[in-house]
Amino acid sequence: MLSIGELNTIMERIFDTEFIFRTSRSSGPGGQHVNKVNTKVELRFDILNSCILSDQDKEILLDKLKNKINNKGILIIVSQSSRSQIKNKESAVEHFYKIIDKALRPAKVRKRTKLPNHARKKRLEEKLKRSEIKESRKPPKV
Repeated sequence: MLSIGELNTIMERIFDTEFIFRTSRSSGPGGQHVNKVNTKVELRFDILNSCILSDQDKEILLDKLKNKINNKGILIIVSQSSRSQIKNKESAVEHFYKIIDKALRPAKVRKRTKLPNHARKKRLEEKLKRSEIKESRKPPKV
């Protein structure tokens, strides 16, 4: 049986084969360094043509991540926080796994809580008091 850490490491290696990286010049501070080095990293992952994901997983990802996916079904993650291309690449990969993990994790089912009897009685009493207060504000009937 694999531990969660080992399973995550294996999953990372599996997905790495389907990553496409693009680099370009990053915006922001950095002086002349910014103008000559491609530090901005764009990670692209083709969800529709992925061999790793099941059809059900693809549908879930396409639905939950539709604002991050272009019309060709490619998930695009951009990282340009660091001046180092390697750090930006690691950051993009880490962000990818967080997004995928969050999207594929099933939502917790909400358990309805039962309102205690004393709370229900208190609410009805408050309602009755409020009703009487409002009734007393009205002019008397003739």
